[in-house]
Amino acid sequence: MSKRVVVIGGGAAGMSAASRVKRLKPDWDVKVFEATEWVSHAPCGVPYVVEGISPKEKLMHYPPEFFIKKRGIDLHLNAKVVEVEQGQVRVQEKDGKHKYEWDYLVFANGASPKLPPIEGIDLEGVFTADLPPDAVAIREYMQKYDVKDVVVIGTGYIALEIAEAFAAQGKNVTLIGRSERVLRKSYDKEITDIVEAKLREHINLRLQELTIRIEGKERVEKVVTDANEYKADLVVIATGIKPNIELAKQLGVRIGETGAIWTNEKMQTSVENVYAAGDVAETKHIITGRRVWVPLAPPGNKMGYVAGSNIAGNEIHFPGVLGTSITKFMDLEIGKTGLTESEALKEGYDVKTGFIEARTKPHYYPGGKKIWLKAVADKETDKLLGLQAVGSDVLPRIDAFAITLQAGFTTKDLFFADLAYAPPFAPVWDPLIVLARVLKF
Repeated sequence: MSKRVVVIGGGAAGMSAASRVKRLKPDWDVKVFEATEWVSHAPCGVPYVVEGISPKEKLMHYPPEFFIKKRGIDLHLNAKVVEVEQGQVRVQEKDGKHKYEWDYLVFANGASPKLPPIEGIDLEGVFTADLPPDAVAIREYMQKYDVKDVVVIGTGYIALEIAEAFAAQGKNVTLIGRSERVLRKSYDKEITDIVEAKLREHINLRLQELTIRIEGKERVEKVVTDANEYKADLVVIATGIKPNIELAKQLGVRIGETGAIWTNEKMQTSVENVYAAGDVAETKHIITGRRVWVPLAPPGNKMGYVAGSNIAGNEIHFPGVLGTSITKFMDLEIGKTGLTESEALKEGYDVKTGFIEARTKPHYYPGGKKIWLKAVADKETDKLLGLQAVGSDVLPRIDAFAITLQAGFTTKDLFFADLAYAPPFAPVWDPLIVLARVLKF
């Protein structure tokens, strides 16, 4: 018997869920309601559209027509779900409000920027950088006005990526953060010291300053902190995001301890036949087993796939996340997986750590560059807990280490890992192996 599935949100998780249901149950009625005109979009690409190295159209992995014609999904764009109740949703569309019924419901409506209480935040020229429409608006503003001085407020991934986007275009960039370090929640000090040194080569880095207000007459002109004031033709606020849980609350769905929607390993919520996936949903940490909210694209896509599979009766479990992530500032790559030392200590582990500086190729082969690695392991069991890396060729080390964490490797297991070697690619003692040796022996 055909079922009606409603998916709220047409981003990565939502379209993965809808596509999976249609693949397994082609005769089912699958509707997706997306509040914007963007579907299957890549918010991670926003800084690169701002920088001008990627056209905005490419932020959609597939165009809307693909999902409608090829996959048979009833996709509604510019359709904002305003009310959710048992068995039905109310949607504000261009021609008015409409009611749709559901047998299964998926919350995949993502997260929104968390805006600090700053006076003047609604001035023209003040932006967030969360979704593709933000990138479009920033580019249009830059084309309309002569933007020379840019202020970015925040110290996380998006703040650094947006700062790079403007600095690469020759703008005078000031990055303001109230915390004492950039990427403070994600990395230990050994790593962020290296990142901050790189930032200072290209931008004006202002830490431990609280932004009080943004000033301007017709549009933004300056940013005032508790320590100074900075000229600004354009301001980007990148101070974090929060899950969009308001609709889920209408239905009485349980909100987890992280503030996102609680889900089990099938991506089911506390309400029967209601699922959640992506940036709106919490999950568990693979190492600690604790509830975590990690709003990243790779797990978001997989959560949607798992939700769609289970709705269609094909049982599959989502194992959780490690928080594996990577970014860059200019030519400096920054990545991590698993727990930092501070996170591990907070979880009660008795830890041992190793921090090394290495090169990515043998000294006799041209093109080798520096890489710094910090690993954390449990002192008692020797089990690996996490890796942070900064420098060059970071991605393969982070990815390899993520696999070791999921496999439950010890430092000895990593030391004897049979990694590939040839002078054009890596030294005979790969930095990961050296790191394991420092930890173990």
